[in-house]
Amino acid sequence: QVQVMESGGGLVQAGGSLRLSCAASGRLVSINAMEWYRQAPGKQREWVARIIRGGSTSYADSVKGRCTISRDNAKNTVYLQMDALKPEDTAVYYCAVGGMYWGQGTQVTVSS
Repeated sequence: QVQVMESGGGLVQAGGSLRLSCAASGRLVSINAMEWYRQAPGKQREWVARIIRGGSTSYADSVKGRCTISRDNAKNTVYLQMDALKPEDTAVYYCAVGGMYWGQGTQVTVSS
């Protein structure tokens, strides 16, 4: 069984920063993709960023230039550094590991 746990969410003013973390544990094999998604109230879940094992990254246009995804393979942990936050970034942020395992999410609220 695999456990995925996000942390680091919170309330921040517009223009501020947050760093989200996601740790995976349990019966893991070599993980390739680690991703962040988000879901705002009343909206569908949307993909935010991806990092593969070799370090290549990709971002949604909505966060490109403001977010940086990174990972620590030894710790099976992925991070999302979010800067210049906007109220429209308010959402529950979810981590997806290997395209199969999901965490419960962490709330990010950006006040104007």
